[in-house]
Amino acid sequence: MSAQEPLSGGSPEEAPKPSPEPSGVDLARVALRAAKEAARARGDAAQQKKQSRRGGGLRSGSGRDRRDPMALGAAINRLVTERGWEAPAAVGGVMGRWPEIVGADLAKHCEPESYDEDERVLVVRCDSTAWATNLRLLAPQLVARLNEDLGHGRVRFLKVLGPNGPARRFGPLRAPGSMGPGDTYG
Repeated sequence: MSAQEPLSGGSPEEAPKPSPEPSGVDLARVALRAAKEAARARGDAAQQKKQSRRGGGLRSGSGRDRRDPMALGAAINRLVTERGWEAPAAVGGVMGRWPEIVGADLAKHCEPESYDEDERVLVVRCDSTAWATNLRLLAPQLVARLNEDLGHGRVRFLKVLGPNGPARRFGPLRAPGSMGPGDTYG
């Protein structure tokens, strides 16, 4: 039984790989960010030139400028936007709100472990093989719900992992042909 459940019904090898170049909304965000930085640089250069004619360097006046202190939340939002971390931050928020998204019963037995942004795969670990099988059956609905929250196409696959089994120890009371805990935990 595969640990990865594709959304489109095909195998994970058949799924198209996401393009490394930004497209659509992401491309527009990158272009807007570059235009804002260029405009800001032109404005800074013009202000420095104007102030140098008056006999002084770049000074701060009574008006607000971009060098003034800002609130922590605004600084973090600005950093996330400038660095293009919108998708990882959104997925991190989903991991924090996991019980609200999947429901209390499912959240008790399954929790998200990681998110691969390149492959757009969310890895979820369950505490039993029965819950892992149940989650694999619910994967298409769960991926649709996550994409409603995050934006279309942020999660393509839901990789469901079963429980971590105990360490395999070989001892004198081992049955021939047995895999030990591997018989139960795979």
